Amino acid sequence: MYFHQGCPMCGGDQHPGTTTFTVDRKTVLVVVRNVPAIVCRQCGEAWIQDTISEELEKIITEASAKRRQLEVIDMAA
Repeated sequence: MYFHQGCPMCGGDQHPGTTTFTVDRKTVLVVVRNVPAIVCRQCGEAWIQDTISEELEKIITEASAKRRQLEVIDMAA
């Protein structure tokens, strides 16, 4: 997994971890927990790789198609 030597926001150390990703479209709120990311140990800022972003887009599209107001997904499950 590629990541910068230092956080672009604060210069802190980065490490593999997880984050919560939230999208609020007018018809649906999607919350995805345990999303793999590179996380700064100092400021907590998280970066998601392109392949994970593509998977998140599929999840959001599917949730929108279900026409639910709220969809909470655990990516680790």
